[in-house]
Amino acid sequence: MELKDELKNALLELRKGKERKFDQTVDLILNLQKFQVKKEQVNIVVGVPHPIKQKKICAFLEVKNKDIDTITPDSFSIYNDKKEIKKLVEKYDFFISEAKLMPKVATVFGRALGPSGKMPSPQLGILMNNDEKALKELVNKINSSVKLRTKEASIKIAIGKQSMKDEEILENALSIYNATEKALVRGKENIKNVEIKFTMTKPVKIKLR
Repeated sequence: MELKDELKNALLELRKGKERKFDQTVDLILNLQKFQVKKEQVNIVVGVPHPIKQKKICAFLEVKNKDIDTITPDSFSIYNDKKEIKKLVEKYDFFISEAKLMPKVATVFGRALGPSGKMPSPQLGILMNNDEKALKELVNKINSSVKLRTKEASIKIAIGKQSMKDEEILENALSIYNATEKALVRGKENIKNVEIKFTMTKPVKIKLR
């Protein structure tokens, strides 16, 4: 049986569970093996065919923008306060920045954004030209991407919502699985098994052949 069919059956199983009063998140868990967390880190951005949720995005720009929450250089000094910077990191899922502001952003916000994995990156988050079109494209790209970072020998990532169609959830799951397999040093050999779950359910485990 192919991974897609296995995931499909696991989803059907999950959908038989108790109805909840909210739209549960669907999580994909990739349990790794023969993987040295410190030496072989995975840190990638994966595009998914179906956006999972609108992300809260904050932009470091020279001039305020009406379409996105903006922090301009004249207010950077507020964030020398540890409480303020902590609140900021917790409030947003993603941060983007104009390229020319990056040295300043790194100095002021690096100590908070770096450890949380939210520092604007060349992969997804640095704006070379600050015009409406470029900003819109970047926001759309962020909303249809997920960040994968290994902090332990297991990767847990949201791949959709219970209200989404099975086919959409499966396509997202396979995009993430394939990208992870490619990024791992030993590829498929590094993946012990796959699990899928809803917020309030136990995971359904899928063994890989």
